[in-house]
Amino acid sequence: MARLLFVTGTPADVRSGSGTFVGISVLKAALEGAGHRVDLLAPSPGRPTLSPARRLLFNLAIRRRASQIARGADAVVGFDLDGAFLARGGAPHVAALKGVLAEEARFERGAAALRLGAQAAVERLHVRRADRVLATSTHSARCIVEDYGIPAERIRIVPEPIDLARWAALLGAPTPDSGKDSILCVAHLYPRKNVATLLEAFARTETDAVLRIVGTGPEEGALRRRVSVGDLGGRVELLGHVPLESLAAEYRRARIFCLPSRQEGFGIVFLEAMAAGLPIVAARAAAVPEVVLDGECGMLVPPEDVSALSDALRTLLSDAALRRRLGEGGLRRVRGYDAVKVAARFLDALGIGEKGSGMPVSSPRDSA
Repeated sequence: MARLLFVTGTPADVRSGSGTFVGISVLKAALEGAGHRVDLLAPSPGRPTLSPARRLLFNLAIRRRASQIARGADAVVGFDLDGAFLARGGAPHVAALKGVLAEEARFERGAAALRLGAQAAVERLHVRRADRVLATSTHSARCIVEDYGIPAERIRIVPEPIDLARWAALLGAPTPDSGKDSILCVAHLYPRKNVATLLEAFARTETDAVLRIVGTGPEEGALRRRVSVGDLGGRVELLGHVPLESLAAEYRRARIFCLPSRQEGFGIVFLEAMAAGLPIVAARAAAVPEVVLDGECGMLVPPEDVSALSDALRTLLSDAALRRRLGEGGLRRVRGYDAVKVAARFLDALGIGEKGSGMPVSSPRDSA
């Protein structure tokens, strides 16, 4: 059995850590469920390391402790920029990027872009020092090559996992019928998630359905102001952060899932929507087409195209057979991302699985 050390400065909760926290925690649980040992170096609960300065201090502070814990480990896995300053030698060091910070910075503005740019410089150092680099999608692998100058042959692709057994239990509970069709959006509300475009498209969609948005983030205030005026009053509900059980209830009550992000390194929420049997409407951008196959489990539209997005929502709301077909396609596709399967691929990519050779950069359709 393998022994691994995971290093992450991501806050250990969904509100602050978003999909990164979900991906790491689900992978860790799946590996431990298979009998492997996974030690975790992370911030203390309640002390998120969100600013570049605090994250840098976290990485400097853990160096000695990481060296002690890593003795006898098969690999040290640092997520994103975390682990960039750890001593090399001994266990192989793996840089596992959940997203590419340099790419994310291009889709932000102001202080957020500056923060991401500063952290991207450390992430670049991390991948250049690592023995092996993992990406969650072909798109992210290409960004690592272009933004950080890493040869493609050093990169292996391991998609994000989902604990299907847990979601099956969560989604099996009854949900009261609200009487109205519901479109669900789940996102950490950064500009790159493009929820503002969803609001504009929904405003053009003549329907009795309601749009329910789960998540918090820098754009929340602006989105609430937009919802409070004009043609969206009473048609859109911004729910903020909700606990997992309440999130599952939102998936159960929805008819459609929609997130038109301009940038996604992967998109764990798309897996959650598939597990719930929901048809997906999303933008044909970044890694999204690798996860959401157009015409198989969702409808993809050009980024920023409000009319196309509105048309896709209108089509699905009016066509129950199409919703059912795409939802069933998602249920089939999401099985390939089950945490048990992804954990095995993760070990193989580290060179310590049964195959031991890792996973080469693949085409989008090979990522499931």
